[in-house]
Amino acid sequence: MRAFLFAVLMAAAPAQDMKRPNVLLIYTDDQSYRTLGCYRDEGAWPWVKTPNIDRIAAEGVRFTHAYGAGWCTPSRASLLTGLLPHGIQGLEIPKVVGDGRYDPAVCRFWPAELRKTGYHTAMIGKWHIGQDHGHGRDWDHSVVWNQADIVGDWYSEQPLRIDGAPKKTLPGYSTDHYTRFAVDYVKRDKGKPWLLWLCYNAPHLPNTFHPRHKDDYEDAEVPVPADVYGPREGVPAYMKNYSVWKPGEGDAPHYRDWHLKKLVPLAKLVRDYNKLVRAVDEGVGQILDALKATGQAENTIILFTSDQGFAWGDKGYAWKVGPYEACMRMPLLVRWPGVAKPGTVCREPAAVYDFGPTIFAAAGAAVPWTMHGRDLRPLLERPETRWDRPLLLEQFFKSFGSQTDAGLTGKNGFAGVPWWIFLRQGKHKYIRTLVPDEIEELYDVESDPGERRNLALAPESRATLGEFRDRFVAELKRTNAALVDHLPKPRTSD
Repeated sequence: MRAFLFAVLMAAAPAQDMKRPNVLLIYTDDQSYRTLGCYRDEGAWPWVKTPNIDRIAAEGVRFTHAYGAGWCTPSRASLLTGLLPHGIQGLEIPKVVGDGRYDPAVCRFWPAELRKTGYHTAMIGKWHIGQDHGHGRDWDHSVVWNQADIVGDWYSEQPLRIDGAPKKTLPGYSTDHYTRFAVDYVKRDKGKPWLLWLCYNAPHLPNTFHPRHKDDYEDAEVPVPADVYGPREGVPAYMKNYSVWKPGEGDAPHYRDWHLKKLVPLAKLVRDYNKLVRAVDEGVGQILDALKATGQAENTIILFTSDQGFAWGDKGYAWKVGPYEACMRMPLLVRWPGVAKPGTVCREPAAVYDFGPTIFAAAGAAVPWTMHGRDLRPLLERPETRWDRPLLLEQFFKSFGSQTDAGLTGKNGFAGVPWWIFLRQGKHKYIRTLVPDEIEELYDVESDPGERRNLALAPESRATLGEFRDRFVAELKRTNAALVDHLPKPRTSD
C-alpha cells in the first residue's frame, strides 16, 4: 500500500508542477520609463513606439515608480539576493567593468533555491557580476555575455558562454540573438515550471542600433531640460553646478560619449537611444507570440523592467548614479493572468529586491532567507491602494555589505556623486547625502516630478521632514544596516 501511494503521488507531481506559474523576467539595461509608449502620461517622449511592450501594460499592472540600484552590478545583485546592497555579503567589484568576485556560499542567489522547489531556471543575456555565472547551480540553462568581455561596439561579435561551455563568438546583433535564444527556451518541453531571466544589454550606451532602425525617430523633437547646466538652489553642494554637458554647435548640449570618445548632441543621443529600444520591443513581441503559440501565455507571469533609469540632461546628468527620478526611475510592468488587474496603474513604488519574495510566493514556496523586499501581489490585485511600506534605494558604487558599515570614508562616490540613500513612501522622497554637514532633500514627487523644490528647507514641512528622518532610520534598522550608527549628521539650513 505504501508503494502504491508513493507511485500515485509521483504520477500527480508533474501535473501539480505545471499548475505553478512560469516566470519570464525581462530585464533591460539603463532604460528610462520615458522610452515606452505606455508611460506617455508620465512624461515619456511622445514619439516613442513600443507596441509589444505596451501589450504587457495593457494586460497587466503598470508601476509608475520603480527602482533598481545606483548602477548596473548592485541592481543585479539586489535582484538575485532580495537584499539592498548594504545587506549583500561576499561580493567584491574590483573594477567598474571587470572581473567581480563573489562567494556563492555567502552571496547566495535565489534562483538556485527556486530550482530546489522544482523549477527549471535559465539566464540569457548580459551578466555583470563576475566570471562565475552560476551555471549548474543557479541555472539549468544559460547563454551568458559578461560585460567584462567587451568587443567592439558591445552589440556585435559577442563572446558567449552557452551552458557553461568555453566562450564562443557569435556574429550578429546581440538583441536579436537574445530574443532567438529566449524563443527557443520558451518552446522547449521542460516538463516543469520555469523561470527565465532575459537580460538585454540594450539600451546601454553606445547607441549601436540595428541598421533596420536607422531612419526611426530622425525628425523627433527632443526638448532640452531647463536645468541641464545649473546653477541650482536648495541642493547639496555637489549638485549646485553639476553637469556632464558642454555647449556645442548652436549652443545645444553635447555629451562626451566615453565609448565613441567624442562629443555628441543631446538630441541625437536621445533619438539613437530609443532606436535601441525598438529592437527590444520587436523581440518582446516574438516572445509573447511564442508563449501564446505554445499555450503557456495564461500560466506565465511576465515582469518587464530594467536595472535603473537613465537621465538625458535632467539636473546635468547623462546617465544613472544620481538619487533623482530622472536617473533612477525605470519601467515596471507585470502581467499575471488572474492576479494582476489588466490595464491598471499602481502609484506605489517598487524595487527589484521585491521580485524574489513575489516569485517565491507565486511558486507556493517560502523565501529561503530573510529578504528586504516584499511580495507585490497585494498591489497587483489592488493597484489603486496605498500601503504603509517605505522603500529604500542606495548608491554605494562598488561597496557591499560590511564595506558600507562605516557609512563614510571621505573618498566614496563615483563621477563626482557621493554616496547617498533615499527613502520613498507615498508621494514623498527623502534623500540623505552621506557627507557631513550636508543638507537633506525632501520632494513631493507627484506634484513636483522634476524635484525642483526641496521641501526640507521649507519651514512648513518641518513636521514631514521629521517623520521621514524617523522612517529612514527605522527602515535602515529593519534591514540590519550597520551604517545606521555612523550616518553623517546633516545640516539643518541651506
